[in-house]
Amino acid sequence: MSAPPPGAVATDGFPVALERATELMRARNAAAARKRGAGDAGYLDLLGGELTSTGLTQNLMLTRLVPAIYERYWRPALARVAKGAAGPGMAQELRIALRLLDLGDGEKVLDVACGPGNFSREFASAVGTDGVVVGIDASRTMLDRGAQELDRSGTDNVALIRGDATALPFRDGVFNGACCFAALHLFSDPFAALDEITRVLAPGGRIALMTSIRRQLTLPPVKPLLERASGMRIFEAAEVTGALEERGFTAIQQRVAGMVQFVGGRLAS
Repeated sequence: MSAPPPGAVATDGFPVALERATELMRARNAAAARKRGAGDAGYLDLLGGELTSTGLTQNLMLTRLVPAIYERYWRPALARVAKGAAGPGMAQELRIALRLLDLGDGEKVLDVACGPGNFSREFASAVGTDGVVVGIDASRTMLDRGAQELDRSGTDNVALIRGDATALPFRDGVFNGACCFAALHLFSDPFAALDEITRVLAPGGRIALMTSIRRQLTLPPVKPLLERASGMRIFEAAEVTGALEERGFTAIQQRVAGMVQFVGGRLAS
């Protein structure tokens, strides 16, 4: 598939990237997508209503303020606190994600909880014009910001979708890579999300995760209190890597920085 010209739309009025994303969906979801259309928002809304928030942290993601400052200020500042002064910065986070995903030209990538799409746009460069990146998030305000950034950058191979990470609308085995950075710990059922990500990955597909991890400085009695106050799950040291192994991933890698872990693996062929 050759690169579409800037601003190209498919015959049904969808931007080309959304049309390509729709082709990856289950039949019922594709029908719903075509019925809803992208409208003026610049993204496809498959949720309509609101998801139940897991707490304070997720509530903040639904505001107008946080998406406006997320990419430049909010995400780097919070990540620095969690990772520690010696932890990787945002540019290095991206390099870690790209290394774990090992993307090639023409591949299909899913960016789960994509926020305003800062990683999605970088993945788009890695897969080239014959590839496609689908960013999915539950926050309208994040996707509003992401659609503006896509329009500003002229990136034509990224589709933004509002949807539920624990009930992905895509067919089995359609993506070559899936990324979920700084979000798995915010999901009401993170292991259901891992099930869904695994389902939509093709054999040999790669996964890249950045999420929480409990270190010795976080005492077990304090952990439930922190989780309830923040709405953020704090995973045990081998909890995420073990979950990937149970789901058929091999070559599992884990890097820990402060209270953050980077985890990758490849789905068995």
